[in-house]
Amino acid sequence: MSIPFVAFCVTAVAILKELNAIVDQPYMDEPFHIPQVQAYCRGEYSTWDPKITTPPGLYIMSLLLKRLFLFKCNIPMLRLTTLLSLLALPIALTRLVCYHKRERPPAVIKPPVLEATVVAAFPIAWFFGFLYYTDVPSLLFVVATIAAATEDRHWLAALLGLVSCTFRQNNIIWMVYAYASSQLTYLRFRRPISGPPPAKLHDPPALHASAADLFRAVWSIPRILPVILPSFLPYSLVLLAFGSFIIWNGGIVLGDRSNHIPAFHIPQLYYFVASVTFFGWPVLLSGPQGTQKLIHDVWKCMFGNKIRIMITALVLGIMCTTVKLFTIHHPFLLADNRHYTFYVWRRIYMFHPLVPYLLVPIYLACAWAWFLRAGRDQTLLQTLLLPILVIPTLLPTPLLEPRYFLIPYVLLRAQIADVPTWGLALEGVWYTLINAVTMSIFLYYPRGDVRFMW
Repeated sequence: MSIPFVAFCVTAVAILKELNAIVDQPYMDEPFHIPQVQAYCRGEYSTWDPKITTPPGLYIMSLLLKRLFLFKCNIPMLRLTTLLSLLALPIALTRLVCYHKRERPPAVIKPPVLEATVVAAFPIAWFFGFLYYTDVPSLLFVVATIAAATEDRHWLAALLGLVSCTFRQNNIIWMVYAYASSQLTYLRFRRPISGPPPAKLHDPPALHASAADLFRAVWSIPRILPVILPSFLPYSLVLLAFGSFIIWNGGIVLGDRSNHIPAFHIPQLYYFVASVTFFGWPVLLSGPQGTQKLIHDVWKCMFGNKIRIMITALVLGIMCTTVKLFTIHHPFLLADNRHYTFYVWRRIYMFHPLVPYLLVPIYLACAWAWFLRAGRDQTLLQTLLLPILVIPTLLPTPLLEPRYFLIPYVLLRAQIADVPTWGLALEGVWYTLINAVTMSIFLYYPRGDVRFMW
């Protein structure tokens, strides 16, 4: 068995034991989730806390563990539900990493590859793997959905996608991503066996494409629909079921709708870019041609000629306008000092009225850097698919919440297939440092009853 994976598991189990000893009462969102699942454990299936906004997938998962392995429904055993999801994450990520590296995935479950173990230690996933939250099980089933789709097991992928939606409703978007991603790869690498040449999707390499190529790609989609639509059948059934749920529920949100009203929150996309750059800079800077070449290429994309300068100026103007018109000072963000985002917002974003606008060029430069890094071995549509589908998942969310960035970050990180060993080591050290600091602060440096967390 892989030594890094063993270390990952041993460390996680030790931390959960320490956390249960210190935080022996439900914390933050756990006072909603834990009583709810305990009601289910008592057979009270009609009981539902109206403050809970997500479906009962997490509670059903705990019930299955209770029935199969005689787990108790106390706090330590319930937190073990999410820990088991965290421990399974490197196994699922191994198949996704192999897919992006164009390597044949293992025929059976085997010890995870080093890169999958490192990615599973991503600080947001790691932290919430020890609390009774939906985030890590949700991520696990999303990754499993995409892995199954990439292996052309579309009925299984659709089933896993349906299960993922029982943890988080907007995982329906990631099920669509699983299908689209698998079909783009299929269209890119398929070879005709006999007969006339098959219809082709216009999808050039990302780093050699222009804006005109994007329009040509969209224009070419109708002619390849007969090729890819048969694989869409199982996903369409899930989409139909999801649509029926929305009609029955009167909306996508369960429970407390007053505090979860959708908003047109364009700056949330900018916060996502800043967040992935903060966490992922070791990967971003570990490209084969080095940091200096990446900086040069970003500068060229933004200011390489007069046309690019004009486009950059226009984009920056539009971004500044959206910051002015659509920035949301959410009351939860302003009032809850138990989250790091409270301090980021007050001490950076609200430090001076000009700060939000001074950050705009940094957002754009970081976005270009990730496009160049992810697009090295991908086509234009493969590189743009994730950013496009991030929009409907983040745009309606009014609250700046790092957990919303968890799934898109992991999927973006998995696309970077050429991280060298030293880059993986740096990434692992960076994640370990963040995890050690945040978990130590949470466990050992409370202020009264207040513990600080993501």
